[in-house]
Amino acid sequence: MIFEASGLLFDNDGVLVDSMGTVDGSWGEWSKTYSPGFQISYEYHGRRASEIVASLVGEELFEEALAEINRLELELTHLTTAMPGAKKLLESLESDTWTVVTSAGRDLGTSRLKAAGLPVPKELVCADDVSSGKPNPEPYLMGAKKLSLDISECIVFEDAPSGVAAGVAAGARAVIGIGEEVLDSKADVVISSLEGISFLGGKLELPDSKRLR
Repeated sequence: MIFEASGLLFDNDGVLVDSMGTVDGSWGEWSKTYSPGFQISYEYHGRRASEIVASLVGEELFEEALAEINRLELELTHLTTAMPGAKKLLESLESDTWTVVTSAGRDLGTSRLKAAGLPVPKELVCADDVSSGKPNPEPYLMGAKKLSLDISECIVFEDAPSGVAAGVAAGARAVIGIGEEVLDSKADVVISSLEGISFLGGKLELPDSKRLR
């Protein structure tokens, strides 16, 4: 399958990097103090830490609790690895044709990319850059703007329902879902991984062997 586009916008966690071990570990430790019994289930995937913390603790503990989860997540970034196909794809792209749109803070997002051995785009969009996180379209609209493109010229890659919703609401040319968790989402196509993908001359080619739907 081939899509025509000028830019690619990648979610980070679950699309480019595998950080699930670090996420489970850091939130598990955090919850012992701030929200006993809380587990970071998939429904929270794609949401900013500040929004999750705000939903679990009172206003008086918010700043302290947010600082602690940020510290714990940074402490475990060395466990982050690259998702299949991510390194080969990113290293094949022209620097002005792609960026990362993550719900993590800037330090955490860049640290995870570096730990996974992936390039860090200079125009990365993070949680600190937007007033509203996914599923709001703002992050992806900003990602396109940082590439000096209209969102209708960009393709979004997402593994979380909230991220797919953000890409669709933003008006992306296409939203490519990664993994079984977004099979029931509004993603245009769902693939198992980034392996075998090429982007050359404004044409994104997805191997049929990787399509889930």
